[in-house]
Amino acid sequence: MDIHGHTAPGFDAVTEVFGRNFKEHEETGAAFAAYRDGELVVDLWAGTADPDSGRPYTADTLQLVFSGAKGLTAACVLLLVERGLLDLDTPAAHYWPEFATAGKAGITVAEIMSHQARLPGIQVPFSEAEFLDPRHMAGLLAAQAPSDDPRAEFMYHALTYGWLADELIYRVDGRSAGALFSDEFAGPLGLDVWLGLPDAEHHRAATTLAGPGVLAPPPDDDPLRVLTRNPLAAPDAPALWNSAAFRRSEVPAVGAHVTARSMARFYVCLARGGELDGVRVLKEATVELGRRELRCGAEPLWGSPMAYGTGFELQTELGLFGPAPDAFGHAGAWGSRHGAWPGSRVGFSYAMNRTRAVWPDRRPLDLLAALHDALK
Repeated sequence: MDIHGHTAPGFDAVTEVFGRNFKEHEETGAAFAAYRDGELVVDLWAGTADPDSGRPYTADTLQLVFSGAKGLTAACVLLLVERGLLDLDTPAAHYWPEFATAGKAGITVAEIMSHQARLPGIQVPFSEAEFLDPRHMAGLLAAQAPSDDPRAEFMYHALTYGWLADELIYRVDGRSAGALFSDEFAGPLGLDVWLGLPDAEHHRAATTLAGPGVLAPPPDDDPLRVLTRNPLAAPDAPALWNSAAFRRSEVPAVGAHVTARSMARFYVCLARGGELDGVRVLKEATVELGRRELRCGAEPLWGSPMAYGTGFELQTELGLFGPAPDAFGHAGAWGSRHGAWPGSRVGFSYAMNRTRAVWPDRRPLDLLAALHDALK
């Protein structure tokens, strides 16, 4: 396997681990990038973006990163908090009056952003076209009562987080999360990061592949599992992942297409307190607010620990964001990993097109361990 790109002196072990992922972990196409301060110290890519055509994975391949999108949406909310348009402790219904329906009048913006809204799924059936319409899905959530299952009090809102946050953004700013991120973050920082991929860029998108165990059977008879059914894990989900309709739509919790280099650049900006190359996108205090812990505990359906700030995942004893104790960011389903190590002023991104349901997934963990060792 030919490994392309470069690493700075002292980072050779990262290249070795990246290559080993292809030999030992059935990697198909992937990229890994890391910045230390303003320097791109790791920029690697290899493999195949589309196995059917043989199209190679390149530095410019755009990869679907599923819940890696949540960190982008979180940054949009934080910017609006900084500008005084949103307040984390204010009920969401203050900005979105319809949301007060069915006992939700007291749910705050902070509770939405930290997976405490008790709305982990959509109760009513919806079509694929409706799933790709954020305004429609937000309307369903506005009409829905919060779950009375005690387990839902702190539970990962895999899809609904995005629709809830995006609607708040839209109500106070008039732009969607995708448009706001493009204008306020991607443009100023020169990021190849998209929430809603323009048709002209679709040819660069990797074909995302389902590994063993990724496509889940229908939910069992646990009502909470039924409520949180996820069409992105349905048996026919790869057709949706790779469709033009999904790529161009804005699914704000799970729909980002990115290059690893650009995601690493986004997160090193946050690791530096919201400024990079003379461009400031957030105040340092706003970044600190974003990574301040709002809630931690065990995810009730997974049984594993999770911790959240304002939309960002925080480090737990699982060490999903590498060895750095101050890490924050957001993982993507079935493999990808994106985040910041503020103490080291490092931002990183691992993106791949072969999803895996293996736990723990050694691909990102080994890369992050090698990166951390190289910084010593």
